[in-house]
Amino acid sequence: MKKNYPLYNVEKFYDFKEMLDIAVREDPDKTALKYKSKGNIKEITYKELEERTDKLGTALSSLGFDNCHFAIISENSYKWIITYLTALKGSGVFVPIDKDLPDNEALNLINVSDSAVLFYSNAKSGFVAENRDKMANIKLFVNLDEHTDGDGYVSYYRLVERGGNGLLNGNRRYLDASNRRDDLKMLVYTSGTTGKAKGVMLSLRNLTSMVYYGLQTITVYTTGLSVLPYHHTYEAVCDILGSLHKHCTICVNESLRAVSENLKLYKPDYILLVPVFVEFFYNAIWKKAEKSGKADALRNLIKMSGALRKAGVDMRKKLFAGIREGFGGKLEMIVTGGAPLREELGEFFDAIGIRLRNGYGITECSPLLSVNRNEYSDYKTVGVPVPCVDIRISQPDEYGDGEILAKGDTVMLGYYKNPGATAEVMENGWFHTGDIGRFNSDGRLVITGRKKNLIVLKNGKNVYPEEIEGYLTASDYIAEVVVYGIRDEAGQETGLYAEIYPDPDKTKGMTEQEKLALITNEVRRLTEKHASYKRISEIRLRDTEFEKTTSKKIKRDYGK
Repeated sequence: MKKNYPLYNVEKFYDFKEMLDIAVREDPDKTALKYKSKGNIKEITYKELEERTDKLGTALSSLGFDNCHFAIISENSYKWIITYLTALKGSGVFVPIDKDLPDNEALNLINVSDSAVLFYSNAKSGFVAENRDKMANIKLFVNLDEHTDGDGYVSYYRLVERGGNGLLNGNRRYLDASNRRDDLKMLVYTSGTTGKAKGVMLSLRNLTSMVYYGLQTITVYTTGLSVLPYHHTYEAVCDILGSLHKHCTICVNESLRAVSENLKLYKPDYILLVPVFVEFFYNAIWKKAEKSGKADALRNLIKMSGALRKAGVDMRKKLFAGIREGFGGKLEMIVTGGAPLREELGEFFDAIGIRLRNGYGITECSPLLSVNRNEYSDYKTVGVPVPCVDIRISQPDEYGDGEILAKGDTVMLGYYKNPGATAEVMENGWFHTGDIGRFNSDGRLVITGRKKNLIVLKNGKNVYPEEIEGYLTASDYIAEVVVYGIRDEAGQETGLYAEIYPDPDKTKGMTEQEKLALITNEVRRLTEKHASYKRISEIRLRDTEFEKTTSKKIKRDYGK
């Protein structure tokens, strides 16, 4: 097993204005952004990126919109990134809104965030038109796609043009704006439910520390495909800001349907994803192999490659060139976060020559807390803590499991205008994550489950359903699963049942009885070696996928 090694050298910066200045000074003509426009690939250099943010910021400042909250609701685009950087460089606060929220929830977040400016794409123009009179705080509506001003809105393009003229005339209001380290810079809502949304306040210190110390722990390469929705902090901070400070090229993935096409088009060497994407790729590879009758050949090739590597010969890029071409042919690393990663996935991608590195984080911590490093990884863990964060395990049980607490430069300022909710999770600077985990003997963090998902059995045993769900999803026949406690009349949990969505392709043509028999055998096989109290005593099949959040996490029904 490889040992940990020194941190990567990363250039320190005070704020995002300086971060972009450094990039322009060192790599002015390097391509910062690539995106598709009318069937063509367009590029924006680091120098052009700085110029456009300066123009947009100057235009907003000239209209009196500088020290205010800027909300955006849009699909991924290069203009989203420019708007984001403009807000971070200036004295305002950036408020990303999930474009997939129901209209009433999106409207609620726009209002409770006290945003004065709303940027939106044409895809959300209907939502804006229908709800304009309900957005009392919004003083300026900016359409990201229209080239001319319209009724009730201004054009992004015209704003940039206006800002360019202002700079030519000596307007330095935006250029001279300054920020203090603990100023609020980003307001991210963790829930879209009306009346329950909590706005996570991330400061300049939080965001710059995440970029600086995150890149010390795990580094990226030259070209990344930016896939995940930009309103997520994992994508917005770890990927976009981290990539820019490393002077990489960010290729904009405009929609989830375009991922496979864009992998082949842009040929990235790194990509940040959530595990559900990795599961999809993994399943697609094996389904294709089975359909073509080459599954056994692939298994044998993996064994042969492994034997060669033990002898000091690495032939993975050549042996698995066909599979790697599906990722563009140059992919070196996938970094995942947001959910546990099955060990089997890590081993497979490593076998074909693609590093799969999992990390752990939470929005309230900007978001990364720990991550497996490029050359120091253990798929059973979420890696080592980021250097600027202290992590401790609160009230560990006999196995070392307890709630994960975090303290450091990336921990949020608190919840926006919600001191009660802030007090519930903050204690003497320590943030209570609500996640359960432990450190292994190598000092790497292992995630066991969520505190609120904990099942306490009548016999006093604690069960973390995520652990068992991880075992069960290793089955080719189980697509999705959620484990719950079985309650008796007194409300006590006496055992476990699993609600399972069988893989529709693998069980096609089977009767319900045949499916149940198959799944029952799979569950028994996968849990028979575990403690008796962790075994499933009841199985309930479902014929549809579980409802999911916009980040593709299954919504648990706590009323069951």
